[in-house]
Amino acid sequence: MTAVSSSIAVPNRRQRSGPVLLTGVAVAVLLLGATLAAQVGGERGIAPVAATTDIQVSGIEVNVQGPSAEEARDSAWREAQRRAWEKIGGPAISDSQLQGLVSSIVIEQERIGPRRYIARLTVVFDRQRAGGLLGQGGQMAKSPPMLVIPVTLSAGTATTFELRNEWQRAWAEFQAGGSRIDYVRPSGAGGESLLVNFGQTDRRSRLWWRNILDQFSASGVVIPIARLQHRFPGGPIDGEFTARHGPDNRFLARFTLTAETPEALPQMLAEAVRRFDAIFTQALARGDLGVDTTLAAEGGRMDPAFARLVEIGMQVRAGERQRAAAAAQAARPVPVDAGAAVPAGETPVTAPAPSATLTTITVQFATPDAASVDATLAAVRGVSGVRGASTRSLALGGTSVMVVQYEGAIGDLAGALRGRGFTVQQGGSALSISR
Repeated sequence: MTAVSSSIAVPNRRQRSGPVLLTGVAVAVLLLGATLAAQVGGERGIAPVAATTDIQVSGIEVNVQGPSAEEARDSAWREAQRRAWEKIGGPAISDSQLQGLVSSIVIEQERIGPRRYIARLTVVFDRQRAGGLLGQGGQMAKSPPMLVIPVTLSAGTATTFELRNEWQRAWAEFQAGGSRIDYVRPSGAGGESLLVNFGQTDRRSRLWWRNILDQFSASGVVIPIARLQHRFPGGPIDGEFTARHGPDNRFLARFTLTAETPEALPQMLAEAVRRFDAIFTQALARGDLGVDTTLAAEGGRMDPAFARLVEIGMQVRAGERQRAAAAAQAARPVPVDAGAAVPAGETPVTAPAPSATLTTITVQFATPDAASVDATLAAVRGVSGVRGASTRSLALGGTSVMVVQYEGAIGDLAGALRGRGFTVQQGGSALSISR
């Protein structure tokens, strides 16, 4: 019998690890790409309506009866025009003149019967034609460009542009041309949902904010927050609205509204947007909605107290350089010609003896305010043997550090400072002083 042997080739683990590792990396890259595509894709963008400078008067309610539905509607629209004109303080003019000032009528909500017309309307007046009668001349001062980040808080989730939502739609459909606020409204499409999100509202980094604002050519940011709570499915929806602004997420105002049914939610949100616009306009008039100077490209405005300390430090260093130059000039030896004859009765001039060795000593001192910096530096410089004292670091409200040039040992300086009323602690080549 012939023995038949079979062999099974087992691949070497070391040889196999390379392809397996590459396959794992490839799968990870594919999954990451799919994840990023899912985050920036889908139905998420809502483009804002084109802005116009026309004058809008919203929320005009009419209830008119007539011989027919068409005549009732025509009469209701004429009545809405008159009410809107009176609401904005227009002078008395005829119906034909008023008709020529109206550019459009927007139906917010309407119910039509055989002989009755009930509706809520928005009347839009042409600013160029109506501005002269209103004493506005069609011109309006605008705020700096303000990036809008609409935040919806509902069911424990904060949403901005990650998904299409009614709060984003309300801001996209708001006709902002007649507002004093120059709103910059992202559509939320593409990578904007990754760049502008709820987490960004809590960031304080000015560098990060400048990068985002530059992307949208904006100078500041306003954050309208809508917290929506459904009482029960199909029931009323309570809305709590909070106005914030700036990179520090500062509070401006808060108000509440209620939609009796889910179908009434868009109208409630549209009303909330108009109230937010009024809040931001009032903040602009008070000077609370200007450009944050800390967002300037050069790094922003320095804290006044810290700026004072920097100024003190510069003055101290300038004084030290002047004293060092004067000391070097005074210590320079006067050359004497050895062969020259010395007149009778005069003493020959010789070079001064070399001064004592200077010791560099680090001194820590308490600086509760800017005035304490000047006082401590002046006291240390007044000690005999001190040839220079300058600050190395400043910490307002904490402990600052100065460097002292002293002719003598550190123990001698400690004793001299105690004689001036300081409490001195010595450790190595450093001192800590306080009063």
